[in-house]
Amino acid sequence: MANHHDVPLPLARPPRRWTMRRARALMRSRGPTSLLFRRRIAVVTGAIAIGIVAVLFAGIADTAGAAFARYAEAWRWAPLATTPITFVVLVWLTRRFAPAARGSGIPQVMAAREQADFGVGSLIAMRTAVAKIGLTIGAILSGASVGREGPTVQLAAAIMAQVHRVFRVPMRASVVIASGAAGVAAAFNTPLAGILFAIEELAAAYEQRVTLLVLSLIVVAGIVAQSLSGDYVYFGVVHATLPLGSALVVVPVAGLVGGLAGGLFARLMMAVASPRHAITGVARRRPLAMAGGCGIVVAALGIGTHGLTWGTGYGAAQAMLSGVDAPLWFGPAKFVAALSTAVAGLPGGIFAPSLAVGAGVGNLLRLPFADEPARAVVMLGMVAYFTGVVRAPLTAVVILAETTGSRGLMLPMFATAFIADWASTRVSADKLYHSLSRGFVPHADPVTGSGSSAPLA
Repeated sequence: MANHHDVPLPLARPPRRWTMRRARALMRSRGPTSLLFRRRIAVVTGAIAIGIVAVLFAGIADTAGAAFARYAEAWRWAPLATTPITFVVLVWLTRRFAPAARGSGIPQVMAAREQADFGVGSLIAMRTAVAKIGLTIGAILSGASVGREGPTVQLAAAIMAQVHRVFRVPMRASVVIASGAAGVAAAFNTPLAGILFAIEELAAAYEQRVTLLVLSLIVVAGIVAQSLSGDYVYFGVVHATLPLGSALVVVPVAGLVGGLAGGLFARLMMAVASPRHAITGVARRRPLAMAGGCGIVVAALGIGTHGLTWGTGYGAAQAMLSGVDAPLWFGPAKFVAALSTAVAGLPGGIFAPSLAVGAGVGNLLRLPFADEPARAVVMLGMVAYFTGVVRAPLTAVVILAETTGSRGLMLPMFATAFIADWASTRVSADKLYHSLSRGFVPHADPVTGSGSSAPLA
């Protein structure tokens, strides 16, 4: 009688023999001429290029900002004439030669994600990116309240698209997302924030699949940028903590105030971009006059505030994070300067100006919370306002944690960000970048970016 333990084991599969036919098939699917190999090389090459170009762009932008600061200090009243004129020239050049380069750059990448073929040929084309660089530097030289981070996102996507074209590899939506996020990582030296930005904002869904190849792109670009510019912290290391009892009081107030203010900024930008808004009609009929008027507002604010509202506002934000007292009017003044610049239709980002306005919001909150740690209150104001504008709470917290080297406020910042996200929805139901990205659809007007009008994006 056979024992059930004596059941014969299945025979092992004999090893497959190497043949010339199999070797040729393997070379076609995995070799240097295969699509898979070329795609990997394109991603790595593009990531390295993004890191290098992002650092170079940052250096040029910082030099331009410093040059304008010296000019405005030496000729205090001159910007009242030169800033509006430069606004007019830049808007004319943008509308005439590079309409896809206007505004932040992040909405363009989001639109390119949806329709890659159109995006590669227009929104993230290399000619658009080159124009974006030049026009953004021009805006910085005029004292406009713009940042370089949004343009870096568009530039990064354009670089990746160009590299894919060289290697004859089709551009996928996931790579568009990752290249834009790599731009964030390289611009701020914040790899983790870049990954979260890809998942939370550009991908528009938390469950979006982000492959190892995509994550590698972000990390490689960040490492290259860091190796060139050094292991620095964007705002400098800020040691900020907040006792539990204080956090229970400060966090809800900061979240509500910052979220409502950020939501208001987003609501105003989307309203002006809407073809139904009265100001949009004026911008359509007389775009250069609108740009000149906005330039006068920006110039007047810069002169009246002794230069505090010029440019990105990085210096003012860094000072407030270090505990320096700032005028209470800085936040509102910078809010108006950033909004005026965006309404004018200039190329340039709102990331850095939003962080500066957020620092101003935190500075205002120091008034009712005078006994609380000033740095902590300012940081919570920055997280709240930035979240209110972009509606990406996870990205806001991580980007502030990485740009300040602060880990002691993580829980209060998360709580503040989620409250701010909720408060922002009370003012603006739609997300800013998602709303503005609709102005870059293929059937839109090639100048305005929509069927009717979209003076900003």
